[in-house]
Amino acid sequence: MNQHRKMVIAGNWKMNKTPNEAKQLVKKLIPLVSAATCEVVICVPYVDLHAALEESRGTGLKIGAQNCHYETSGAFTGEISAKMLAEMQVDYVIIGHSERRAYFGETDVTVNKRALACLKFGLNTIICVGETLSQRQAGITEEVLRMQTKLALADLTAGETDKLVIAYEPIWAIGTGLAATAEIANNACFMIRSAIKEIFDDQTANRISILYGGSMNKNNAAELLSQPDIDGGLIGGASLEPHDFAKIVEIAVG
Repeated sequence: MNQHRKMVIAGNWKMNKTPNEAKQLVKKLIPLVSAATCEVVICVPYVDLHAALEESRGTGLKIGAQNCHYETSGAFTGEISAKMLAEMQVDYVIIGHSERRAYFGETDVTVNKRALACLKFGLNTIICVGETLSQRQAGITEEVLRMQTKLALADLTAGETDKLVIAYEPIWAIGTGLAATAEIANNACFMIRSAIKEIFDDQTANRISILYGGSMNKNNAAELLSQPDIDGGLIGGASLEPHDFAKIVEIAVG
């Protein structure tokens, strides 16, 4: 990674762990990552936020949500707003995860609206982009990544990108046990950074952390994190195992 960018290791628990289980997992994790010099984040289900925030208070561990609505309030039964998360003192939010796009109708337009809402309320925002296997096989990976990135960042100012993180998620590598090679992952992150340069400028693009989010684990983390355009990881399954997640953090900080 570039030494001027922040290294971020973020865990995405997905729909796992009850509040009591979350409290115990956070309690185990904190001493394992207390000396980390990178940003360490866990993004937990809404019902776990209070327990995770309470347990991590006074530590360097950052707590994130896995989604939020783009409206501040209103008749949106079952939804949570960025304002609500900000008042809870949540640090991060994941936006546009491939599972949200695939199963819950997220589009590039709604991803953009959610990102704008998160940044308005001062939340660190992890925007996910990535191609399917059929798109990669068709040779349109770069077109897909450029389009998703540009649409996600529409109407953002360069100043708002201070709290922006991008996560490259090759959809074909999520939950499949497959991981992109370090070269493939780095090339994709470079494509995303190039798109950001076109939207803003070189300085802004070189400041934004881009994470790899396709089945990173303790065995492949070192090679992936050594790449010049990969600034961390969005970790799925391995984030549910404190020692495995801590090992990735340890690798990240060298």
